[in-house]
Amino acid sequence: MPAQDMDALDEAEGSARTVTYGVGLVAGAIALILMCLLCARVIF
Repeated sequence: MPAQDMDALDEAEGSARTVTYGVGLVAGAIALILMCLLCARVIF
């Protein structure tokens, strides 16, 4: 089997981690906004 390019693998893993964190932050922000809207609707 050919040798693996470890530097390219590390770079791909880093960019995949960045995308994953970005998607998680966006999903968390949407969930927080929805919870605030629901709580505000119950209170008022």
